[in-house]
Amino acid sequence: MRVMIQLRPEPDVVAAVADPEVTTSASDVADRLPGVVLDESFPPIAVPRPVPRGGDPLSLRRVAFSMAPQDATVLVRGEIGDDEITTRTALLPVAHRQVAGVFADPVIAPGLVCAGDPPVGDWQRVAELLDTAGLRAEGCDGSGVPLAILDTGINLAHLREVLGREVRLDAERSLVPEGVSERPGEAWVDHGTMCAFDALIAAPNATLLDLPVLLSQRPGGSAIDGLLSDAVAAFAHLRTVLEAMPEESRALVVSNSWGSFSPRWDFPVGHPGNYSDNPAHPFNIIVGSLEQAGADVLFAAGNCGRDCPDGRCAFPERPIVGANSHGQVISVGGVDVEGKRVGYSSQGPGRLSDQKPDLCAYTHFSGSQVYGPDSPDSGTSAACPVAAGVVAAIRTRWPASRLSPAELRTLLQRTADDRSDIGFDYDYGYGILNPPAVLAALRRLEARRV
Repeated sequence: MRVMIQLRPEPDVVAAVADPEVTTSASDVADRLPGVVLDESFPPIAVPRPVPRGGDPLSLRRVAFSMAPQDATVLVRGEIGDDEITTRTALLPVAHRQVAGVFADPVIAPGLVCAGDPPVGDWQRVAELLDTAGLRAEGCDGSGVPLAILDTGINLAHLREVLGREVRLDAERSLVPEGVSERPGEAWVDHGTMCAFDALIAAPNATLLDLPVLLSQRPGGSAIDGLLSDAVAAFAHLRTVLEAMPEESRALVVSNSWGSFSPRWDFPVGHPGNYSDNPAHPFNIIVGSLEQAGADVLFAAGNCGRDCPDGRCAFPERPIVGANSHGQVISVGGVDVEGKRVGYSSQGPGRLSDQKPDLCAYTHFSGSQVYGPDSPDSGTSAACPVAAGVVAAIRTRWPASRLSPAELRTLLQRTADDRSDIGFDYDYGYGILNPPAVLAALRRLEARRV
């Protein structure tokens, strides 16, 4: 079984791992762990420590995150034989004082199309519903805002051809996992290109960052799924991208149209290494730390809705799991251009945070032509980058120094077009994303501050 091993090495080792100018290997920090085959292709990752601020340090709501060498831990990737996994995970922290924990490294995969139904409307109709003209009139078009697409990679030539205009992509701030040969912007036309297209509907001038975490290879895997550890590395990289920006204009939007579909690759619920329900899993910690540092993190709610679930869905209930249900992310469900929840959009409650999804955005429309001219941009995979584009557009004028990710998330919830009689519900969350109402609320907020 693939695992991530969390270590507490000496502070100088932690400092070296956290320094982007220093190269370290897995064996530099985790030599001689019996029964563990270390993956030397995976560089060690520094993980911040949640520091309590008057509450439960693992609540994900009342904590700060410390990267100080005496606080942070280090994550490496390895493999333990299936016949030894129970024994080894129990004994490693006992026998080796530097081992803080052994965690699941589950397979992650994109949410693809629910087969059969033709597109409902097109991307121009989505632009009208989002009032992108109104966003542009307010100076909100994504200019200067990095918009990270964690997926199967982006094909820049295809985007330019379909859109008929230039598209910005920053190759230097992108990240390609070890073993992936495609360069940023040169991936095969696939799921990640669809996500990038959909994000550009509301934020046409955003700068794309390409992080093809779903192209990392594993034995027996498909061409478009990867391991959670590669997403850990991507989020650690994005932390350095964010911290390199001037604080007064800091903005980063992170779109994730993937998730874990099955408990088969996870430890059982209640096991300390579990991912789906465990706020202490290193990826769930690093997601919270990136949001607190000033990034807006969005995840697709998933395609396990009761009416038309994806065939891979194997969680018997509460299918919004792990980081897709994190309290510090925007979890996005899907509606068509008529405002109806699409049958495959996963319903809450979420596993880490009960009130998920947060809201819904548009999907199942004709757009990127990635799967052919007659196939829709579909799934909550499309809804998530549509919402991410709106967030990037807003960040053009309201960086994190003026409006924190938590404040913007709350604002999106409060201004959403409510589709129920009771406010929040597990089908639509707080409602459908409503950019005109968001802009109106921001104008009122500005007037009060003046």
